[in-house]
Amino acid sequence: MRIHVLPTKAFKTFAISLYAGVPLDEDTVTPTALVPFVLRRGTATYPETTQFRERLEELYGAGFGFDVYKRGDYQIVQFRMDTINDSFVQSKESLLAESFAFLGDVLTQPLLEDGSFRPSYVATERETVRKKLEAIVNDKARYAAERCIEEMCRFEPYRLHPLGQRADLEGITPENLYQSYKSWLDGAILDLYVVGDTTPEEVEKLVKRHFGGDKSDTGAYSSKFTPVAVNEVRTIEEKLDVNQGKLNMGLRTSITYKDDTYATALMYNGIFGGYPHSKLFVNVREKESLAYYASSRYDGHKGIGTIQSGIEAKNYGKAVDIIRKQLDEMKAGNISDLELSQTKAMIRNLLSEIQDSAFEMISFDFNRQISGKDRSTLELIEQVEAIGAEEVKAAADTFQLDTIYFLTGQKEE
Repeated sequence: MRIHVLPTKAFKTFAISLYAGVPLDEDTVTPTALVPFVLRRGTATYPETTQFRERLEELYGAGFGFDVYKRGDYQIVQFRMDTINDSFVQSKESLLAESFAFLGDVLTQPLLEDGSFRPSYVATERETVRKKLEAIVNDKARYAAERCIEEMCRFEPYRLHPLGQRADLEGITPENLYQSYKSWLDGAILDLYVVGDTTPEEVEKLVKRHFGGDKSDTGAYSSKFTPVAVNEVRTIEEKLDVNQGKLNMGLRTSITYKDDTYATALMYNGIFGGYPHSKLFVNVREKESLAYYASSRYDGHKGIGTIQSGIEAKNYGKAVDIIRKQLDEMKAGNISDLELSQTKAMIRNLLSEIQDSAFEMISFDFNRQISGKDRSTLELIEQVEAIGAEEVKAAADTFQLDTIYFLTGQKEE
């Protein structure tokens, strides 16, 4: 695995993050998502979930958790641990070393029964993942956002949800999940981060001791990106039992995280719909009172923008027109000095705050691994500060409307 140590005396804890990334794939997305849920139930050393949790308590209440998400066309499983720095407690053992031992156990020494995962753990965690996927359907704003991506990226791996597909859960057994786990671990791109008062040499020793070193090739993320041309705007309407319509739109852009113009895309999104002073919020929600909420997001790893809004179904046409008008305003370069300065302040604050959180520092650095672009927060702030209306207009020209998705209520008979 690749080892990244960010030495600092700024925190009283060690933050450890282990990223395991694999390409998003229909055949593996669901078992890969399920694996960490089963791994967190018990290890060969701490087979019962209560023992597993008690061990964390023994480590002075060390924190342990995981996330499953996607970055570009990759599915990422991230394990996190935070543990108190040894110098702040009276401990016989090095807490950093013991945390590595614990995390190494979780990843490489899972609890096995008859050569595969414990059936009761697999059954329970399958249900956990099913409920999480069902919760998306029940949260109509999230559901609409997911469906818009699904439709826009229908021919790309990115259409898949990182937690997988409900229909595939039924076919997962302790035996085939254990085989999936072995394939996943063997094929994953592994990045291990430590932030705290330590050295690369100490961390490398701990990795060798607790994770083994038999994986010869770490692999690397492909930063190959082919912009998708938009030939026509697709409109999809879906009817469900909802009181409030959800109008979502998907945009394509050629600008990604690794581009030198990435900062202009950040500014574009901020002025367009990223913050409370943005055009979408002010014009669609405040002035016209057309939306309960209206905002935009930009995914720099995938090169797409999304618009989310909640509207009355009868206002659909009006809302689409006024959102499109904001897109045209951006392309025309109708951007005020106030919009520029407010957006710069918001981005500057967000980037400056990264240094206050060890896990935010890790997350920012991990963008470098995925994109192949090395850029510090300070460089990004400087780039943002130098941007004027013309540069934002140039970024706006790369954002093309691709998909309009509208979730509306069932028509009354």
